[in-house]
Amino acid sequence: MQSAPSHSPPPWLQKIFTVLNLRPEEGHRTLLLFAFYTLMSMGIMWLEVSSAALFLEQYGANKLPLIYLFSAVVGVSLGSIYSWLQRLMPLRQVIVLIALLITLPISLFRIGLDVVVWAPMTIFAMRLWMESITNLNELNLAVLANQLFNIREIKRTFPLISSGNLVADTLSGFTLFAVLGFLDIKNVIYLVLGIMLVATGVLFYISNTYQHAFPDSKRRIVEVSNVNFAARRLRKLIRRYVLLLVSFFVIAQMLLYLVEYQYLNQLTVQNFSVDTMAKFLGIFTGVLGLAELVTQLFTSSRLIERWGLFLTTGFLPAVVAVLSCLCLVVSLPALGGSKWLFIGLVILKFIDEWLRYTIVVSSRPVLFQPIPAQRRARVQSLVGVSEAVAIGLVGVGIWVILALVQHISWMQGDTLFLLITLGLSLLWLGSIFLLRSQYLNLLVLTAERGLLNFTDANLRVLKQAIIEALDKPGPEADKRSLIELLTQIEPRSISEVLAPMLSDLSPGLQQQSLETMLVYPDPTFTGYVDALIYPAQEPQILALAVRYVWLTQTDADVNQLKPYLQPTVDPVVRGTASSMLLKRGSTIERARATYILKQMLTHQEERERVMGCRALGEADYMQGLRLHVDNLLQDDSLRVRRSMLEAIAATRLEKYYPNLLQALIYKNTRKAAIQALVDLGDDVLPMLTQLANNRYQSDALRQQAWNVIGQIGTLRAMNLLASNLLTSWGEPRRWLLRILVKLSDEEGLRRSSDIEIAPDQLGRQGVEKLLNQELQFIGQLCSGLVDCSADKATGETFDLLRRSLQDMKTDAMERMFLLMRLLYTSSTIQAAELSLDGSASSRARGLEILDNTLDIPAKRAVLTLFEQSSEEATIAAVGPLVSYTPLSPQERLRNLIELRHFLSAWGLACCFHVATAEKWSIRSDHVRASLNHPMGFVREAVLSYLDMASPRTLKYLLPKMVNDPNRLVAEQVQKMLKKYGGHGAVGLKT
Repeated sequence: MQSAPSHSPPPWLQKIFTVLNLRPEEGHRTLLLFAFYTLMSMGIMWLEVSSAALFLEQYGANKLPLIYLFSAVVGVSLGSIYSWLQRLMPLRQVIVLIALLITLPISLFRIGLDVVVWAPMTIFAMRLWMESITNLNELNLAVLANQLFNIREIKRTFPLISSGNLVADTLSGFTLFAVLGFLDIKNVIYLVLGIMLVATGVLFYISNTYQHAFPDSKRRIVEVSNVNFAARRLRKLIRRYVLLLVSFFVIAQMLLYLVEYQYLNQLTVQNFSVDTMAKFLGIFTGVLGLAELVTQLFTSSRLIERWGLFLTTGFLPAVVAVLSCLCLVVSLPALGGSKWLFIGLVILKFIDEWLRYTIVVSSRPVLFQPIPAQRRARVQSLVGVSEAVAIGLVGVGIWVILALVQHISWMQGDTLFLLITLGLSLLWLGSIFLLRSQYLNLLVLTAERGLLNFTDANLRVLKQAIIEALDKPGPEADKRSLIELLTQIEPRSISEVLAPMLSDLSPGLQQQSLETMLVYPDPTFTGYVDALIYPAQEPQILALAVRYVWLTQTDADVNQLKPYLQPTVDPVVRGTASSMLLKRGSTIERARATYILKQMLTHQEERERVMGCRALGEADYMQGLRLHVDNLLQDDSLRVRRSMLEAIAATRLEKYYPNLLQALIYKNTRKAAIQALVDLGDDVLPMLTQLANNRYQSDALRQQAWNVIGQIGTLRAMNLLASNLLTSWGEPRRWLLRILVKLSDEEGLRRSSDIEIAPDQLGRQGVEKLLNQELQFIGQLCSGLVDCSADKATGETFDLLRRSLQDMKTDAMERMFLLMRLLYTSSTIQAAELSLDGSASSRARGLEILDNTLDIPAKRAVLTLFEQSSEEATIAAVGPLVSYTPLSPQERLRNLIELRHFLSAWGLACCFHVATAEKWSIRSDHVRASLNHPMGFVREAVLSYLDMASPRTLKYLLPKMVNDPNRLVAEQVQKMLKKYGGHGAVGLKT
């Protein structure tokens, strides 16, 4: 979705966006949402401090359990109201209404405080309302952010937006201290109401400015996908993990409110005045907010990365347990009693909130990552409900304990609450320990089944999981898949994981591990590999080990390679040793290695020649062995030819790069040629681009060239794909889109990929521009269908033209789906596309998905198009992009031919067939250009048209087309030459 300002920001603002990791088009929305969240959070924080001071003065801390109990009920009820409202009105109205629902009752609280009879009830309601609306405000923000930002944008923008709460903590805490200098605690409510109304105004502005970001329809339940997990083990593991996850958050929530109760209870015991209590709470909140803000910006992510997810998360319950023990000790009368207990609980409350809302909150999204995406939203909702219920359980528990304390004289309430706090913190630690083991198991299992996106996964934890899985007994196929998984996410540090366990792996896994490690050889682990070099070792493993050792040891003794040069040694080992001698040996030793490789390359046995070619690929240069390359490329053995292609890429023999392109044509060498070209990387991009853009090459070969560029996958290659996407049309554009979509879908598997697909050339605005182009083209096609409809133009040729226009429209819609998959979650757009191909109810479901997903200015036009509306309705919908003027069929045909660069080959041919049948004239420059069309049936249609429109011009052109590469066109030319017998030089009539 485009930002409100359409012009480019000034350089100083662009630098700020770069520091904040924002795109220019995201800045306006991010600032507005940050302002809304900060203002609303400030109002809620002031309400919290004011209501806490008034509540403690009126009721004391003993009534807080009632607040916790009722707030759970009110919180669940408000959440239900939120869901219910979405069924009654559009979402953009619901979010504003919810903000008003949060804000307006506060005005009643100020009135109630001045009425003596109502004051106690009002204070109770204030505290209850504050506890209930906090989660509702968070839900409103989450819904709003998900509508304004797509999944890529929200990763960049939401950390900045969510820091608004921390900014609000700091500002509200310190400003309240100053405000209480000239306002009493009751009149602070006016400020709360004012600032929350301003926040609501900002929200109203957002909902109107970005109307197209919200679905216009009321919410209906749409089941986008229904994933059936066939593996019983996976279902069982998910259920167990979800149970532990719910336990984790329930215990955390119970501990939060239990600590809060003890803190506020001790604050009451100190007999502070209301204003003093409010000032203390304000300073406490301000200092806490400042500490949270600094930690969130500079520390929390680094701690999680360094210590790991579970060690960092377990730090909070461990600290709470230690501080609970200290509070138990200092609460003894001999050691200070209530005074030191108050100080201890203030520290406990500070530490709990500080770590909870920084480190633990930062860890929260990662805990949901092992759960497959189709179930993740439901589990998050379940956790949210469980947390609300936990608040009610805390209220009931505190109420029961207070009742017991009143009836049992020897029972001390403070001591009992501290013991429960200690017990809950230990339970929380235990749940973290159990959760960690299930997290690892589920993470690995879902990764094996391709259900996990590693963009958000904690790689440190995942690596530990793979190490544990490789150490345990299990099927070799499972361990092989784990090594492949590790190769995808951490290729550069894979030796660190695999090298220490090499000697314990099976021969097959040893070979796979060594091949993987050789991509990034590391001298640190040479000793582990060297242990695999012994005479009885399998030849493949021995060759890989020898190569690894001699690549990583600069001072290795080349004499140790000479025993492997004997003719009796397996050719794979002999070839590797020879290639290492070419790298490290003296002049005489290199000559000997060259002679050995020459014998292998000219040997009668196929395996000798194959291993000789592979050894060439391992050498730095071929020296005199280049003489054999031409013969090896023509070798009778397919394996030899494939190995030679790999060697050309490995040694970068530029002379033979055209042979790699030639090998793309043939099915049996295509795979080896593709891999060789991918290995060459950016060096072959100009050659591949030239081939891909050559219209006179076959479509299959051109598509293969684009696919290879996509597999190269460097930034230059991606920019090349994006820049050609902007200038291509038709089938080439569809090829490029499919490649870019595939790259976009696989981006989560790239460990170092922190860039989007070609942001400089494409970007979000570029994709939206391409979508608008497709809509404009569809507008032209629909204009042609209207002006050449069956009631205006009859005949077989017009039927062919109308079918070709419909086919082009279908192709354009397919390209639009591919473009939308670059902007939004690919699975969501695919679900919509599949639904739109089904029954009427299925199409309605697909439109509902699009309506709730799209946030582009042209959304209405897109939805109208996919509703399978009439051509007239589609023309009206795309009216802002392309104007429509009714034309006669003849004029419309000429208009379509002017768009020949965008028409399909068959569509252009149909235009000429119609002109021939109807005897309509076409501009001569369009005719001449179409005669050069790469498709033979287009040239055939143009010749038929010339036969009707200008025979003298045709006689002049026919001799030039005698050798046309298309057989049918050449035969047509021969027949016409026999018909006319001569030619002239007369210009074409228009």
